[in-house]
Amino acid sequence: MLYFYDDVRARGFEPFASARPICEMTAGIALIRDRWTTVLGADDGARCLAGPRHIDFDEAFVPGAASAAQGVVPAGSIIANSRCVPALTRRGGATTGRDAPAGWRLGDRVGAVRLAEPVDAGVFAEGGLALGDLLPPNARLERLDGWWLDDVWDFIRLLPEQLASDIAAVASQEPGKRRAPPAHVTVLGDGQVVLLGAPVLEPHVVLDTTSGPVLIEGGAHVRTFTRICGPCRIGRDANVLSGEISACSIGEVSKVRGELSTSVVVGHANKSHDGFIGHSYLGRWVNLGAGTITSNLKNTYGNVSLWTPDGVRETGMQFLGTLFGDHVKTGIGLRLTTGTVIGAGANVYGNMPPKTVAPFSWGDAPPYATYRADKFVEAASRAMSRRHIELTDRARRHLESMHAGRWTVEPETSHS
Repeated sequence: MLYFYDDVRARGFEPFASARPICEMTAGIALIRDRWTTVLGADDGARCLAGPRHIDFDEAFVPGAASAAQGVVPAGSIIANSRCVPALTRRGGATTGRDAPAGWRLGDRVGAVRLAEPVDAGVFAEGGLALGDLLPPNARLERLDGWWLDDVWDFIRLLPEQLASDIAAVASQEPGKRRAPPAHVTVLGDGQVVLLGAPVLEPHVVLDTTSGPVLIEGGAHVRTFTRICGPCRIGRDANVLSGEISACSIGEVSKVRGELSTSVVVGHANKSHDGFIGHSYLGRWVNLGAGTITSNLKNTYGNVSLWTPDGVRETGMQFLGTLFGDHVKTGIGLRLTTGTVIGAGANVYGNMPPKTVAPFSWGDAPPYATYRADKFVEAASRAMSRRHIELTDRARRHLESMHAGRWTVEPETSHS
């Protein structure tokens, strides 16, 4: 079985880490958990080692979603660092038995280990353990291709490169499942177009592969007057209503319209109206009101700074928009400046909020009220039921735990 370990650094990936294990975040075209499953050919379930705050994490509507590990982690289990993002290339060697490697290395760091002896899950509770410490002397490590996520903004910084690599891998591994675009669709450029399953592409759709390949998954529906610019992925059962989608990863059962650039939508999110979203990341169940707009470039053309739990940090990125935590809701016409962080469960409206909004904030300007836990859970349940998903008792406890453990923001940090 696969176990995913959120170390101390991963646990600082806000506004997401307090709402979900990092293995359940999208990097490139796939959840990090699914990437490891593909690479190692492991299909016997997944567990997360992410500390007590995710003990009730439950996304049963997502195939194979990880649940919290408790008790003893058996010998032979594979423990992967959630910040290690392997390229989508299936490994040829064994992952169990005498011929299996003791671990996997990406670059000069240990990305995963296979336990030689049982280990109590409690040793991972604080996130300070290095996976390399679990390796026996002279352990044989197999090399992986891929990327390390050292900071939360790396999800955006690495996105175009990951998309191009991932779609090329899918194209080479699934040749029998691909089909050609309909004749009424315009294809520009010499890049690959990969259609899996039976997506619906209406007339006057443009697939622009000039800068990279395009992947559209089964059940997706791309409506008339949409331009999709590669590298780009439109996920399973997603709806693209119109506009230009460029260098994005649009997750399953999401709905998007307008201009989106270099952004990730994990899944089950709504951006049904016009408004520019650039170099941004949308967690699950985000709903953006009509005309919500992100800025992704400063007027000075300088690098963007971003709030983190360790203080405001320089990202080294010239383009960076907004990180939207799970269940964030925005009002109509909301304007968001470069490098904005909005915590999970926040409901903000008005003109322009500060650069950092704490989880479960409610209102049009600071100081925000706190969204009551019972009201939030009730609204979340209604939103999920619209997608025919039931909020389980366990998931309800998880949302209540998120609310109880919410982080705060100092006033001077909010406006930096």
